[in-house]
Amino acid sequence: MLGDAFGLVLERHLERAAPSELALWSLRGLTVLDPRLEGAVLGAELRLAANGTPIDAVSLASPADLDAMATGDALGAALAALYEAAWRVSPALRRAGIERMIASGFDEVFNHLDPYSRYVAPTEARAARERRVGQSGLGLRIAVRGAALAVIAVAPDGPAALAGIRAGDRLLAVDGRPASARDPGLAAALLEGPEGSEVTLTLARGERRRSVTLLREVVVPETVAAERKDEILWIRVSGFSVLTERRITAALVDGFSARPPRGVVLDLRGNRGGLLTQAVAVADAFLTEGVVARTEGRHPDAVRRYEAGGRDLAQGRPVVVLVDGRTASAAEIVAMALAERRRGVVVGSSTTGKGLIQLVAPLPNQAEILITWSQVVAPSGWPLQGFGVLPVLCTSLGPETLAGGLARLAEGEPPMAAPLARQRAARPPVLPSEVAALRGACPAAEGRSADVEAARALIASPRAYAAGLLPVPP
Repeated sequence: MLGDAFGLVLERHLERAAPSELALWSLRGLTVLDPRLEGAVLGAELRLAANGTPIDAVSLASPADLDAMATGDALGAALAALYEAAWRVSPALRRAGIERMIASGFDEVFNHLDPYSRYVAPTEARAARERRVGQSGLGLRIAVRGAALAVIAVAPDGPAALAGIRAGDRLLAVDGRPASARDPGLAAALLEGPEGSEVTLTLARGERRRSVTLLREVVVPETVAAERKDEILWIRVSGFSVLTERRITAALVDGFSARPPRGVVLDLRGNRGGLLTQAVAVADAFLTEGVVARTEGRHPDAVRRYEAGGRDLAQGRPVVVLVDGRTASAAEIVAMALAERRRGVVVGSSTTGKGLIQLVAPLPNQAEILITWSQVVAPSGWPLQGFGVLPVLCTSLGPETLAGGLARLAEGEPPMAAPLARQRAARPPVLPSEVAALRGACPAAEGRSADVEAARALIASPRAYAAGLLPVPP
């Protein structure tokens, strides 16, 4: 397990780390659980001591340097030997348990690498599966309520809803096997199953019991809501699931089928992201050509270039993108792409700045490891990570600043031109002080009603909207 995990880190993590550093960081995880333990690299040995007294050492092959151990198997074997030695002499480690010992080692490794890579222990992975409880196939969620398992949510138009199941119904059995609040994990396992298979639920509502047979299907949460108001098509996107692009495409086609609206507002406030491929596809719905985004990393497979090649379903009408401090990841990619390709004006505040992409890999002990292996780069070259997307029109500095910004746009002068130019000139790695300075030009904040009013004003003023489009990148 250690060999597989460290092999992935050595080969794929965005930042190159020497095997010697990984080994010492991992051993420091043991120190967290037992302060008497200490790891060190001395000459040709990787050593572990307790209160200064040597416990065990691993001899390294020539050349006498741990950095020669460039494979995960070699590094994993060395650490496994020292982990076993530490386990034998440390009551604190044995009290903590094997899973906690392994997790602590990985915690220390990833504390030095990035904020998103992490090790998911088998127990946590099992708990996550229990929390999913049938959502993927039946369109319902259950939870322990008192002494019973109860339905707490039903997806609209899912199998459960169509069968008349309602929130508050108690789940008594699944395919004849009793469902108990003492073992919600068993209920989770019984409810889940392959798409197209049947399952029979025994439920109770008040004193009435009944059995319902459902056909499992993929139930995807709704992430898109659209309405036409004030001759503007408002599209609210709460996340990027496998159907987001399809739903946005349908909203645009429907919205432009008769009398085209004066403009489109794409509301990404509070959107924490989702699937990268869906973000690219959504941006492509507004673009006809050009780069949407790029990803960079050490591994060859991490280097990718995403290009638009469709047709502008908004038919050239003005597009305003609303963002806030909670807009993250895939949502930031859409806002970034439309701004960079001069297809939309971004309004709101600085976004989260989550531009790192994780690879999820299973491990032999039923755990998982999430490795940050690439980062998103804008078409003009600046990194999304840390910076986030800066708006052209800032709403987080108060009504007076917003009014002044709208007035300057109406005169053809973008109020955020200077910080936006500095951001577009940035190349990774970027000093934290530079990131903080540019984000300070429009501090992150939650969405507000002023965002909506600003979008209306931009669509109503062709001159202000045109001034809000970024200049063509050099």
